[in-house]
Formats: sequence, C-alpha cells, structure tokens
Amino acid sequence: MYSIGDVAKIMGINTSALRFYDRQGLLPFVARDQAGRRVFKQNDLNFIEVIDCLKKSGVPVKDIGHFIQLCMQGDGTLKARYDYLDKEEQMLQNRIVEMQHQLAFLRYKKWYYKTSVEAKTEAIHFAPGTKSVDERTKQLYDEELKHCTDLRQLIDLPKTDNQDDIE
Repeated sequence: MYSIGDVAKIMGINTSALRFYDRQGLLPFVARDQAGRRVFKQNDLNFIEVIDCLKKSGVPVKDIGHFIQLCMQGDGTLKARYDYLDKEEQMLQNRIVEMQHQLAFLRYKKWYYKTSVEAKTEAIHFAPGTKSVDERTKQLYDEELKHCTDLRQLIDLPKTDNQDDIE
C-alpha cells in the first residue's frame, strides 16, 4: 500500500496532479483508509501511468475519464479500450509529424539568423535590390543541411561569455 506522497515519488508526478486526477474522477479504483486518505495498491500505479501518459499526450481529461470507465467495466470492454488507444496512437503520431515539421522550420530560421548575425546583416538573405528574402535562401539551407555532419554547428551560434552582444 502506498500513500499519495509515495506514489508521487515513485511515478515522478506531483501530489497536486494526483489530487487533480482524483477530483476529475480519474481514480475511481483508489481506496481510502478510515481517515479518508487515499491508499494506492501496486496495480493502481499501472492506471496512473496510463493516465499520465494520456495527459502528457494531450488527451482531454474527459476522454481519459471515459477510458478509465471502460477499464472499470472489465473484459467486456477490451476491444473498445484497444480501439481507443489505437485512435490516440494515430492522433499522437500525426502530432509528432506536425511537430517535426515545426522543428525543421525552427532550425531553418535559426540557421537564417545565425548566418545573418555572423554577416552582421540580414541582407545576405535578401533578393538583390530588395528587402524580401530570396527564394533561394531556403534551398541553400537545405543543401547545407544535406551535407551537414553536425546540426548544432550548422544552426547554433558559438557560445560566448558576453551573449548580450548578440542581438
């Protein structure tokens, strides 16, 4: 048997998060002692791990609650639980792909500004005679990225003691 503090330490979750989960009805499996304190069993940690994973994956609390209710109903809901997790997996995979695109763009912009800082002007990326970014700038980055052996060296400014000088 574990106290809420024990579970928080074991799972790496704040006690406030566990209390929140309980208030939201996500812990119907947790027993209480005579003083009304939550008493967790080993198997409860498995449920909490699932809840925490779904929460960190961006699943709304209401949907997590639905999943926990399915779990509480027993074997008759095994396929429904599998289907639910299958759907959540696909949604998370889609978000990961989207975030990878965002990360790639952010890295391009870091390279853009790194090279501008090094040249002391953003104009190196402008089309001749304009203040518009030359369409070949992204192509240049993509080419450098293809031949790059150290991404950090490509996109990161060297760390200096006086980082405030870099604007």
